Amino acid sequence: MQPPLIALVVVAAFISCYVGLARAAKPHQLPVAVVGSQLSAQIQSALGDTIAVYPEPDVVTADHALKHRDVDAILTPQGAHALSLTVAGANGLSTTTAVENLVSAYAHGADKTVTLTDGVPLSHYDSRGLAGFYVAFGVTMSGFVLAQNILGLSKGLHLRHRFTLMAGVSVIAGLIGATLAGPILGAVPAPFIPLAATLALLAAAAAFTTKLLGTFFGSVGVPISTLLLLTVGNSTSGASIGQDLLPSAARVLSDILPPGAAVRAITDLSYFNGAHAGVALLTLTAWAVCPAFLVWARSALSTARSRNA
Repeated sequence: MQPPLIALVVVAAFISCYVGLARAAKPHQLPVAVVGSQLSAQIQSALGDTIAVYPEPDVVTADHALKHRDVDAILTPQGAHALSLTVAGANGLSTTTAVENLVSAYAHGADKTVTLTDGVPLSHYDSRGLAGFYVAFGVTMSGFVLAQNILGLSKGLHLRHRFTLMAGVSVIAGLIGATLAGPILGAVPAPFIPLAATLALLAAAAAFTTKLLGTFFGSVGVPISTLLLLTVGNSTSGASIGQDLLPSAARVLSDILPPGAAVRAITDLSYFNGAHAGVALLTLTAWAVCPAFLVWARSALSTARSRNA
């Protein structure tokens, strides 16, 4: 009875996450730099919690915030009846569209015109901003499949050899992913070494987390990993639906799960000079190292008990 039940849970979770999150996408505290105190007050009053207004004294300071991914857009007054909106297209289509719609609604009500420019455009070969998501999804899948196969070798391969194999394949997966997405396809303009390191950490995080769940929970461990990494993790990664458009619980998951961390790191490295990539890389490292330690500790404890028996 267990296999069909697991299959039904997975399909229900997949559809609920991807379709449900897209259906309920609403802007929440989208960070926008607004030049001028008067316009800042007007925007905050008109748009409420949908936008988090960051008042800036001048365009130069606001542009610095945009290019370091501290805000999603810049709004500047252009005379009495015009506004200039500068977005960062690299934040993804859903986020930039949400900002444009909110500002357009305000401008329409205030009888103003809006001029739109893209201050941080996407790569020519990634017009919809989904390349990072697909790369992260593929690398997560590779780590998941790797661990799933290694779980079957648990009785015939020493733990240190399994760990070495998982770490080595993760590094190779990172190099392959970075080579294909960067130099060959040109869709992810991140520096090669940081990108490869990010993807290697993602593969290791997926592999060691799946290994941990399979080791501790047996036959249901792999389905749990499927739900955690491939379903919930990827659907909340913030790529197809911007993180600031997700429900509050999904935003938290996006922050802490490996796919979300990887997508943010890829975007930061590609378009924002790695401005906030460090936190994401620490998250990925934790998801690789902590499960590995727990699996090792369980094995060491089991060995010690066997010797004392």
